[in-house]
Parts: sequence; structure tokens; C-alpha cells
Amino acid sequence: MLECGSLLSMHRILCHERLPVTDWLPFRPNARWIIPFVLTSVASGLACRAVAESPGSNRGKPTISSRDKSAPTHGIEFNRDIRPIFTQYCTSCHGGVKSAGDVSFVYANQVLPPDGWVVEPGDAASSILWQRIVSDDESERMPPPDEHPDPLPPEKIALIQRWIDSGAEWQDHWSMTRLMDPVLPVTDGPMVNWPRQALDSFVLRRLVGQQLTPSAEASPGQWLRRVSLDLTGLPPTLDQLEAFRRRVAEASHVHTIDVVYASEVDRLLATDGFGERWASLWMDLARYADSMGFEKDPHRDMWPYRDWLIRAFNEDMPFDQFTIKQLAGDLIPGRATDDLIATAFHRNTQTNTEGGTDDEEFRIAAVIDRVNTTWTVWQATTFGCVQCHAHPYDPIRHEEYYACLAMFNNTLDADLPNDFPTIRVDGDDTDGSIRAAFELDRYRERRNAWGSDLLDASQWQPMVPKDVTSSGGRLKQRGATVFADGGTFPPGVTYTVDFPATAMTAMRIEIMPVGVEPLSVPEKGSLLTQLQASLVGPSGEETKLTVADVFTKDLVMEGDPSDALKNNNRGVGEYPKLNATRTAVFVLSDALLPDDGNLLRLKLVQKASTAGGIATHLRRFRWSSTEDDDWTSMIRSKEYNATKSSLQEAAAALANWDGASLPILADRPGSAARSTRTFIRGNWLDRGEPVQPAIPNVFQTQRNPEAPAINDRLDLARWLVSDENPMAARVWVNRIWSQLFGIGLVETQEDFGSSGQLPSHPELIDHLATRFRDHHRWHLKPLLREWVLSSTYRQNNAVSVAQLEADFNNRYLGRGPRTRLSAEMVRDQSLAVAGLMTQRLGGPSVMPPQPDGIWQAVYSGAKWKTAVGADRYRRALYTYWRRTSPYPSFLMFDAPTRDVCAARRVATNTPLQALVTLNDPVYIECAEALADRAVKRHGPPSDASKSDEPSPDHIDACIESMIQWMLLAVTQQPASDLELTELTGLYHDLCETDEHHASIDRASLAIVANTILNLDKAMTK
Repeated sequence: MLECGSLLSMHRILCHERLPVTDWLPFRPNARWIIPFVLTSVASGLACRAVAESPGSNRGKPTISSRDKSAPTHGIEFNRDIRPIFTQYCTSCHGGVKSAGDVSFVYANQVLPPDGWVVEPGDAASSILWQRIVSDDESERMPPPDEHPDPLPPEKIALIQRWIDSGAEWQDHWSMTRLMDPVLPVTDGPMVNWPRQALDSFVLRRLVGQQLTPSAEASPGQWLRRVSLDLTGLPPTLDQLEAFRRRVAEASHVHTIDVVYASEVDRLLATDGFGERWASLWMDLARYADSMGFEKDPHRDMWPYRDWLIRAFNEDMPFDQFTIKQLAGDLIPGRATDDLIATAFHRNTQTNTEGGTDDEEFRIAAVIDRVNTTWTVWQATTFGCVQCHAHPYDPIRHEEYYACLAMFNNTLDADLPNDFPTIRVDGDDTDGSIRAAFELDRYRERRNAWGSDLLDASQWQPMVPKDVTSSGGRLKQRGATVFADGGTFPPGVTYTVDFPATAMTAMRIEIMPVGVEPLSVPEKGSLLTQLQASLVGPSGEETKLTVADVFTKDLVMEGDPSDALKNNNRGVGEYPKLNATRTAVFVLSDALLPDDGNLLRLKLVQKASTAGGIATHLRRFRWSSTEDDDWTSMIRSKEYNATKSSLQEAAAALANWDGASLPILADRPGSAARSTRTFIRGNWLDRGEPVQPAIPNVFQTQRNPEAPAINDRLDLARWLVSDENPMAARVWVNRIWSQLFGIGLVETQEDFGSSGQLPSHPELIDHLATRFRDHHRWHLKPLLREWVLSSTYRQNNAVSVAQLEADFNNRYLGRGPRTRLSAEMVRDQSLAVAGLMTQRLGGPSVMPPQPDGIWQAVYSGAKWKTAVGADRYRRALYTYWRRTSPYPSFLMFDAPTRDVCAARRVATNTPLQALVTLNDPVYIECAEALADRAVKRHGPPSDASKSDEPSPDHIDACIESMIQWMLLAVTQQPASDLELTELTGLYHDLCETDEHHASIDRASLAIVANTILNLDKAMTK
């Protein structure tokens, strides 16, 4: 038995991310669940044996380091050889943030002639750059000794010299160059028949260049487990495994075998589990959660968006459409019924419902998050660096960040507790509820257009108040303008404004900001929630006036302008911030023709308040009137009243829909569009010059100079997936590749820029991207089909010592992928093999068992209500996700909190993970269910009479059969003699009395099942 220290040492040696060994099992506090360390030592020994004796061992072949030695030794390539030197040694002083001496090694025109002066192409000796890096004078030497005590290494100096002498060619960054399918490598020699797909030829050429050879093909069981988990997130069942092995055995030659493999892939691609598995990946990128985030972190209905993702992947929606719908589904002409659901992608931003916070600050935080997320997801660009200053390493300027932000800055959402704008989504009839929402919005806009069109055409006369009073605070008037002049204005404050009564058909109110400076930030909202109008006679008697309808110049708020006639908290103005003057017209049912001496009395009720109970009273406003008969004619016309009736019917229809209230994106009308200015040093309170929507110049190089400008989210989305943008396809195929092979061709999936890693296979990533975009027309399923049927993917994942020495991280792809299951797969596999999983698509999120006391957030009464029945066993992606307290076992297996976009999960391997899978009630329940399944299949008869009781030898045989069955069910690999010996020994050690030799001890068998679920080959694919 290993000592604890030795065990830990072996664990550290073997538990590298690319070679994880997760069956190190710590002691449990409960003695009943103690797993002997001897099993762990045996499992570790099995892992060592797999390394040393795996098929395809390279023993006897030259040992090659993992450093890339395939780069040509002749010629200099700027992106490969020079740019990394500038990034590492120069840009801290001569970059995008700081350009000492007016020199930046980020921009070519500041280095090379005619504008640059530090490099003389073709003449290193005459170049200031080379002279300074070789200088012996510490006051001149670059990089400066105080920042880099050691001078530039001689080999890097030599590279720079050769680059300059060869002409100092400057390249666009590799990820931004035009996307073209490279020439397919020619395969010859003994491996001529190895490639099955074009990608194999690129992989093989790289392996040959490293003096490596591919590994032998994986067994059918190993490949089926791998491909099932990769495509559906679930392991194959034993029936599926047996059927596949039988078909492979019956195949007569290699082409027939390939057909068998292909048919299995087609079956997996057609399952509902495909959409669930790949939606889970996208949910990290979309920062999906069922809560709003921040302090209280209250509930949010987001599950309809998650279900849209599942449908999109199952239907194999092309990635270009998938992109456009999520970024700008609300702007698509003739948008489909579920395009609005897709826009919830960018409503996954956090909303701060804490009292006293500034809604504009957190609205801007949400907009900034959308900008950063968009550039991370589609461009793998660290765009957030440009929020406060120019990018340190890539040629993106500070003002260009805000030019992009301008495309996102005009949405209606404004950090409101109700997440407006939303649509009602009924889980049983999604199309119907969305259609009702469409009709409501359409009729609302049509009805308001009657008044907004007439508003500009009418002649308006100022109404000068005779008297103004308030139930709270003080009012003052200056001419026709009334403004708040101090005191306290509580929510519900009512202004009473008297005017000399004059003839009129309609009244107009202009609700104006107090500040007039263009750089001032938006003011607190200002909302008239109810208007009461009456005519006051000479003796003081009041006659109520009837207002037929209300219209606004711009629809920028929840609800309808007619709310200003009702007793609610909505109305006219703007909430929660007042961005500019807002205008509303109140149309009288009958034209007013008053007698001399009458007064018009208006009572302005203001019930609304922002979070924290801060009133949104009118602080500056004025009234005007018109005698235009068109207003009276309009409200009496059949056409107008038909529109109004349709609006009322649509509202009544939608009110009958139950279900989720899903936040969506929607833009403000053009007349109420926000202006965007730069934030000086990223401070949203310190505004700079105005900017117009645009993408950074560095991404314009592939665009047609005559192409239309990019002005809004729809333009941006279409450009992202156009041939003019080479990065989106590269980024997406790299992300998919990492899911299958454990690491991307570009390891830094979140950063394709100068500070990111170079691709391990530059030509391969371009081949995959062009094939995805041009051949498969952005469809994911046929792309995955090619990959999982390739010889590269079908390799055995066993690794020899020589392979580890030559390519520890499998960057050259000389063996099959062997990576730990994701957090979701760990749970789903246990449920599936235990026979507990509920296979049902979509619906609201559920709350499976989790430890007590996890949800104890301040100012929140939310409780974790553990699901019962079928919901208790649903797939992991349906688990309720609260940002301040995500599901603990998922976090332990490296799932992000989803506060922000997570482009990559970095796998860890810690004892805490074993504590989860050994102790969490979910896994204990799965182990018990797995043991019960084994007993039903291979246990002794349960109805045997006393005289027919099985013998101890028969019991032992049953135990071995059950253990063999469980190992095969969990790992799709038959039990080895060593595994069978150790696991049966564990079972017998756990049995407390001799009585258990005459029957099956369910508790002991459950512990064995739990051990099997924790083995390394159970936790990896």
C-alpha cells in the first residue's frame, strides 16, 4: 500500500490536464464509505502501465522535445519570429497604451518609412532599432536595463537583424489575414493510406516533421464512448455498444467498417441530446443564468433562450444565421416568431436591483459587457482592453471601442428590475405567445403613429400658468416653463397647474431635462403617471374633462402612453433616465370652447420611483395647446378606432398567456436614439468627443472599400459572418476543435491577438475554417461528422513514455484525445448509467439536490426547493443557475460562475473533485441505483426458496458478474483481471459479517459502484 506522501506524489505526476488521473480517493469521515488506498495505488499503477506499455509506443525512436521544430530555419516571418519579440520586450513602453518617443511597435506606420524612423528596411546597421538593442551603453540600450535587466537574447537580436536586412516586411496579424484554403499536403510512404479526411493530411505532415508517427486505431468501444460523449454529452448504452461492436465485427473490409462508423455518427447527430450537449457549450459564452446577478441576485426567466439554443443546434442552424439572430434578431426585416427569443443572448447581462444604485451606470456596464462579449465570442479579441486606452498589443485605438459601443448603445433596456423590454413565452405554445407579442407591439406602434405624425404638423400655442402648487416640494414658473425649486418631492407628489382656459382640441406637454450641457450624463427619470383635467368656473365649481387618448413623440418606455390616464405607475416622460426632452399629446374627447373667466386645471400625479424609492417627479416642463380640428377628426375616424380596438384585443390576448417573461433586445426609435461619446480613461462620467458607429480600422483591411458602412447591430452581425471577416470562422472551428481534442489549435481560445498563442497547425485551422464556411455553408453537423470519422480522431488515446517526452500535451495530435469529462458530463454520465436520467427537452430550470445552506444571500428570501420526481434527474444544463451561488459540484469541476462571458474552461484536477463525486448525495444515489441495476441483471434470484438459496460460490460468481457489468456500463471497457480482483476484494472487505456471503450486501455493492464511477477511465473520454 502506498504511503500518503507517495500517493500524493504519484497523483501530481499523473494528474496533468492532458493525462488526468482522477481516481485518487481521499478518506471519508464516515467509516462505512472508506475506500482502501490499495485500490487507489492499483489504479495508479494501471495508469503507469498504460503509459509504459501502450500500443504505438515510440521506444527506440529519437526523443523530440515538445517545442515546435518544424519552422523553417531559412527566411524570416514577421508574425512568427518578430511580432512575439516586440510584444514581449517592447510594447510595455512602445505599445498602444504608452508610446515613448512617439514610437509604437503595434502600428507599422510608426516603425517603417515613410512615417516611421526606427527601421531602415534592408539596412540593419543604419536602423535605430538595431543600434539600440546591441548598444553597450546602458543609457541607450533597449529594452531599458531597469525594466529588463538582461539584454535581448542574442538569438532574438539576430532575428531582428535578419528581418531588417531582408526588407523588414510587416504582416497583418495571422488571424486577420484573408481566409484561404491551403494546398492539401501530399502523403506518400508507409502512411499513404492513413488519412481518411483532408485534415488528416495536415496532421500527418506535422507529425512526420516532428519524427513522430500516429498511434494505432482506438478500439470500437473506446471510439464509441469518445464520440458519444463528444456529440451528445452522454455515454453509449450497453445495447448500443454491443450493437456497434457486432456491426464492426461483421464488416468484411475497411470501407465497410467506415460505413458502420459513419452510420453510428449519423445516429448520434440525429438525437435530441446533440442540441443539449452543444447548447451547454454556448451557455458559457452567453453567460447564461437564471438570475440577474449582483447583490440580491433575483430570479430571471431565461430558460426560453436556453431552449432556443437546443432547437438551433438540433436543427443545425447555420452559424451565420445563428449569429445574426442572437445579435440582431429584433432588427431582421420580416423577423420570424422566435428571432426575438434569440436576442436574449445579450440580455444575459446583469441587472442591479439594489436600492440607491445609478441605473445609467449599470445600463452602461451591461452595454460594455455586450461589446466585450461579442468580440470575445466571434473574434477572440481582447476588446475590453480598449475601454480605457488603446490596446497594448494590437492596433485598436481607444476611440474605436466607443465607435463599436455606439451600435449597442441604443437598446431600450435600462437596468430596470422588471428587465423591460420582455416578451411573454408560454412553454406549451411558444409560437402563439410570441405572435401575440408581435401583434401587440405592431398595433401599439400603429396607434401611436396616428398622433406622433400629427404632432409635428400642428400649430402649438404656449400655455402660461396662472398658478402652480405642489403637494410636496416647491415649484416656480418662468414664463410658460414650470420647474422644481427645492424641497422634497416624494413618490406620489401631485402638481396642480391652473391656466386661463382657451379653446383647444389637444394639449402638449414637454418634459425637459434640467441640464442643457451636451456632455452631461442622463438625468434621473421624469414621469407623469396620471393627468386629471377639469374646467373650473368663476365660482369654483369643477367639471371633469375627458381625454380621449394620449400619444408620444417616441415610444421609449414600457406600457402605452394611455397609461397616463390610468391609476398606475407608468405614463409619459422617460424612465429610469431622462435622456432628452420627451413630448406627449393629450387629445380631448370634445373640443374645449370655454366661457370667459374659466380656468383649466391640470393635476399632474407622479407615482413612479426608481430602485430605492427615489421619486421621478417632473423637474422642468411646459404646456402648449392647439385648436387643430385634425385631432378631433382623427380620434373619431373609423381607421383610428379600428387600430385602437386591435391594440386592445392584442393586449387582452397576451394577458391570457402564462409562462416566462423573457428579456429581449429592442432598439429605441431613431428620433430618440442615444448619442455616444468616448469615456475618457474609461470613466463613464467623463465624456469626450462624439463617435459614429464603426468597426476598428484593423478589421477593415478585408472589406470592399465601396461596402456600406456598419451602423447598427444587424450590420455588425452580417459583417462578422461575411467573407470580409476571416476571424469568426477561425475562432468557431478552434472552439469546436477544443471540445473534441481537449485543447484548441490556438490554445488561447479567448485571444487570437498578439498576446495569444500561435496556432499549432496554422494551415489546418485555415483549412477547417474555409471548409466550414464555404463547403458546409456554416453547418456544424457535417463538420463534426468529418472530424469524428477522421483518422486523427480515431487514434488510440493510450500514451507511451516516449510520446510524453516528445509531445506531452499532444499538440501534434499523435494520439487520440484523452480529457476529463466536463462538469455537466460528469453528472449526466452518472445519471445515465444509473438508469435515473429523465430524457425530456426544454422547460423551466430545475433544482436537483445540493448541500443545505448554500443559498443564504442578503436581502433575498429565495430558497432552493429540491425537485421531486422526474425533475430531480434531468440533464445538467437544466439545473437552476444562480450567479451568486452556482451549483457547487459544477463549480468544483471548473464551470464558470457566468457573471461574464467564459470563452474557455481551464481544467483542474484537485482532491475536492473526488470529494464531490464520493460524497455528493447525487452521486451516492446514482451509485445505489447502479448497484440495483447490476443486481437485477446478474444477482441471484430474489424469489428463491430456503432450500434453493444460492451457495457462497454462486454468490461470489454473481458479485464478479455484477462488477464486470458495472465497469462495462460505466467505461465501455471490459474489466481487467487486476480491476476485477481489487474491486471484488473491496466488496468483501466492506462486508461486515459472514452472513453477507450468503446474499448480496447492497450497501457494499453501492460503494463498489461509487468507486467505479470515480475511476480515471470513468471520468475521462
